[in-house]
Amino acid sequence: MKHRIVVLGAGYTGAIAAGRLAKRLHPDDTEITLVNADADFVERVRLHQLATGQDLKRRLLSEVYTGTGVTLRLARVTAVDTERRAVALADGHGTDEIAYDTLVYALGSTAADHGVPGVAEHAYDIAGRPSALRLRDRLDQLAAGGTVLVVGGGLTGIEAVTEIAEARPDLDVAIAARGGLGDWLNEKAQQHLRGVCDRLGITVHEHADIARVEATGAVTADDRVIPAQVTVWTTGFAVHPIAAATTLAVAATGQIMVDASMRSVSHPEVYAVGDAALADGPGDKPLRMSCASGTPMAWQAADAIAARLTGREKFAKAPLRYFNQCISLGRRDGIIQYVTADDRARSGLLTGGLAARYKEFVCKAAAWQISLPVFYPVRRHRIVPTRSESRTAAL
Repeated sequence: MKHRIVVLGAGYTGAIAAGRLAKRLHPDDTEITLVNADADFVERVRLHQLATGQDLKRRLLSEVYTGTGVTLRLARVTAVDTERRAVALADGHGTDEIAYDTLVYALGSTAADHGVPGVAEHAYDIAGRPSALRLRDRLDQLAAGGTVLVVGGGLTGIEAVTEIAEARPDLDVAIAARGGLGDWLNEKAQQHLRGVCDRLGITVHEHADIARVEATGAVTADDRVIPAQVTVWTTGFAVHPIAAATTLAVAATGQIMVDASMRSVSHPEVYAVGDAALADGPGDKPLRMSCASGTPMAWQAADAIAARLTGREKFAKAPLRYFNQCISLGRRDGIIQYVTADDRARSGLLTGGLAARYKEFVCKAAAWQISLPVFYPVRRHRIVPTRSESRTAAL
């Protein structure tokens, strides 16, 4: 029988892992199934563009994996039974189950409300395509002079607020950051960010800890009221609860705990990548939820699985470290902050139009990786049966 590999989720990490496995393993020995709820690959790093009315290139997963040997299954994952090695699925036709020998868990994350009252009822987010389109519709309804507040001063919040302000200069746009705006960047980068906010007319509320969200705006912990017809919540991400409902070892965040090869520390037949996994980076610091972390995690998991199945003890180690943070500030400006391996700001940076073009190249490169171009080197190896597998085959 073929070795059954099931990949859950076709975001950046799942899509890359599935394609890389198909290039590493011989189709006569393996059966690779990629499960995803949507028919399209979603460029999550561009959802702030989608929310402001820009049309993104459609990438059908069925076209991406044509001729690769990867079977696409369009369904929603509802549960994982790690003891029976089975995944429960649901689609428009009902419920089903798929079995696996090796599982790659890449279900990603969604917006985190951190238990703040009113977020679910009144705020918008851009953590997924449906929510980004919901925000897009709401922004379209705003007349000139309408007010928008972006809560969250991290990368997502900065990109969202500058994109909205550039696309809709007729709106009154503000951002609320718990600390100082961009305070993890170096001084020159912070100065550039403030200059862009001034140029785009963005009101900056620093050291604003939002205690609740209302239909008419947000209220801080010290009872300051920030009025807004639309509140956009960008204060981080939370993983789906599916893994925590299994016997997998998970962290307090619900992320699957993995070793350096992205293999579950409790279930050796399970690998986890991207936002769904808690993996250590340089300095034993957990890798942050990001495409920059997820891509090398996917490389590492796919190469480790291929090496294990084909009997090779050694395989290339992916660079689980950081090089820069790429921040778009609208379509014509940006910041490329060079960082240390453990993600601390260095003195070097790029700003302005050059940084915007650099960021655009990075986004295109990330999407290119899931397209499996024909010139990608194919190094397919045959599976080496384990002793138990050999005994079973003999019987």
